[in-house]
Amino acid sequence: MFYDRHITDNLIDSQKTFPSVLVIGPRQVGKTTIIKHLYPNIKFVSLDSNATKTAAQEDPAGFLQLQGTPLILDEVQKVPELFSEIKAVIDNSVTPGGRSNGIYFLTGSQNMLLLKNTSETLAGRINIIHMLGLSTREINHDKDKSPFLPAFDFLSKRKPDFKLKGEVLWHRIHRGSMPECWANSEVSWEKFYDSYVQTYLERDVRDFSKIKDLFTFRKFMVAAAARTGHLLNMADIARDTGIDQTTVKTWLSILQASDLVHILEPFSMNVVKRIIKTPKIYFTDTGLACFLARWTTPEALMNGAMAGNMFETYVFGEILKSYYNAGKKPEIYFYRDSNNAEVDFLLYENNTLYPIEVKKNSNPDKSDAKHFKTLAGAFPTLTIGQGGIVCTGSELLPVQKDVITIPVEYL
Repeated sequence: MFYDRHITDNLIDSQKTFPSVLVIGPRQVGKTTIIKHLYPNIKFVSLDSNATKTAAQEDPAGFLQLQGTPLILDEVQKVPELFSEIKAVIDNSVTPGGRSNGIYFLTGSQNMLLLKNTSETLAGRINIIHMLGLSTREINHDKDKSPFLPAFDFLSKRKPDFKLKGEVLWHRIHRGSMPECWANSEVSWEKFYDSYVQTYLERDVRDFSKIKDLFTFRKFMVAAAARTGHLLNMADIARDTGIDQTTVKTWLSILQASDLVHILEPFSMNVVKRIIKTPKIYFTDTGLACFLARWTTPEALMNGAMAGNMFETYVFGEILKSYYNAGKKPEIYFYRDSNNAEVDFLLYENNTLYPIEVKKNSNPDKSDAKHFKTLAGAFPTLTIGQGGIVCTGSELLPVQKDVITIPVEYL
């Protein structure tokens, strides 16, 4: 089954506006599929092939000349020598009528190298699009592509025609977001993610990071997955993995560069000294997190100790995807101070903070939003917008003034 991706409009607009477009994200989230689907008549070249990669490395200028334009280059991070030559082709395409757009479409799954090369070489000539796995709205063929806000006027227009309740919700969280797992229900979850991790270790971690001890790195991934939705404690991860904190920091940057984890920073305007500065860690795919943390069934997950944190991880991922797909920078944070006042997520837009609390029960009440009022005192120069409690309930319901319960399918 082919899923219509909400990122499509973003891709088409970028192609009309920039000479080149780079789609980055984890392996197997559908980067190549969506570009080939949108542009079936453009030549496609994969740099995954050793022969093709070697030819591009030996003579990048000649390689590009032979391929012509427009051109799709898949896994472009494997041949960084191409970037300066891509710049030359783009600059030579400028005519008195203006520059040519939609010349190159690039994909890659190692963001650390890609972002460095593109920012240094193709600045002003490329638009970078982050792509993650399927959102729940994409899985359910929902056409609403707008980035999420917990505002009344936004939610009143969001009318999902599907429900996420009980076993359906936990099956969704447990199975994850990888398109292959949803395109074919017979795909074994266990075998898919086991192969996924092994491929990631052997082709990204070893090839690009020069890490030899893949066994310990996998232990590190397990330790990180067990802490998704928690404050990031590098000392704890180091202790459980048997490595030092410097190595933990380095290895976390590798997971970040691969878009497998997102480090969520606390919101701060450098005026509130009591705000906790420790970030939180979230896996961007709950299926991968469940596999690594050994939650082998949706039922075990639903009733297990990590249910709350995994539900929060899922909510975070859906919000993040809604912004990435719309081509907007996601201004997502959280709040926690030394008095243990905490708000799970803050969305920042137009000098306004929108607070969000996450509860996996179906009937939250106003006590779950008790720390929202703390924000006005902490950030007196900002407007505190309407807040929401994302939950497993069935209806949008007011809890108190400017706070509403939000069923999880509205994300």
